[in-house]
Amino acid sequence: MAKLAMTATSAFVERLHRRFSRSPWAAAAEMAARLGYVARGSVYISIGLVALLSVAGLAPRAQGALGALEAWGEWPPGIVLMWLAGLGLYGFAGWRVLQSVFDADRQGRSPKAWASRAGQAISGLVYGGLALSLFGFLDAIEDLHQADDQEKTRAFVAGLLAWPYGEVLVLGVGVCILAAGLGSVVRAVFARFGASLKCDAQTAAWASVLARIGYFGRGLALLPAGAFMLAAGWHARASEAKSLGGALQTLHHQPLGDAVLVLVAAGLMAFGAFAFVEAWYRPIRPEAGLA
Repeated sequence: MAKLAMTATSAFVERLHRRFSRSPWAAAAEMAARLGYVARGSVYISIGLVALLSVAGLAPRAQGALGALEAWGEWPPGIVLMWLAGLGLYGFAGWRVLQSVFDADRQGRSPKAWASRAGQAISGLVYGGLALSLFGFLDAIEDLHQADDQEKTRAFVAGLLAWPYGEVLVLGVGVCILAAGLGSVVRAVFARFGASLKCDAQTAAWASVLARIGYFGRGLALLPAGAFMLAAGWHARASEAKSLGGALQTLHHQPLGDAVLVLVAAGLMAFGAFAFVEAWYRPIRPEAGLA
């Protein structure tokens, strides 16, 4: 196993060296995108881990993305990791721009392709916004416990409700979250995850299993968050909105909620682990978007 890992690493480094020799900017963009996948994986593994700790009584409550990342600040090297995660999330957002706007994956212009690219655009906005929030938190690091995922979500919803047709906007956000959740569940069942990886058949097979578990768990986590957002828009009450962490914490208080939360947390961690697999094996060609 160690020899196989060393061989794969050597091939990866050699490939990067060739890429830098041919096109330095494309190689740099590729590395930013791969760091982005690592950052995304770290976010979801952190969310799942905090949720598991909350079930075990070792954490106060489940957290969303920002709350889970903020928990790193209590760990000695955590601030450095948070900076790296923020930079990685910016890299991932940039890769999503190349995928959605410039069609770097060469998906084409079919209705399915446009739907996929629209989802990638929304994903880019979400991760770019998360990076902004994370760096904003780092600027105010002297008060480590000031920020709160749930409060930020409700403040965001309250701001939307203050706009003309604010209820409709909040309902639209809720529909988008529900659509993302349902889309993740559908992908878990029907997507061919191994086809997007450049690796041997055995690696693709176990990576596909990991991805199916991960996408299913992510979908289950997003569905209640979307439902709460719809309720907030329907009743025009920001207090009814819940962040991803708040939605997970609600599961904790339901009958059999801990068992469901453990399954969802395991799925989120699997989703994060698959992002690490993508960082290593996914073909990334930024130059294809600008060719």
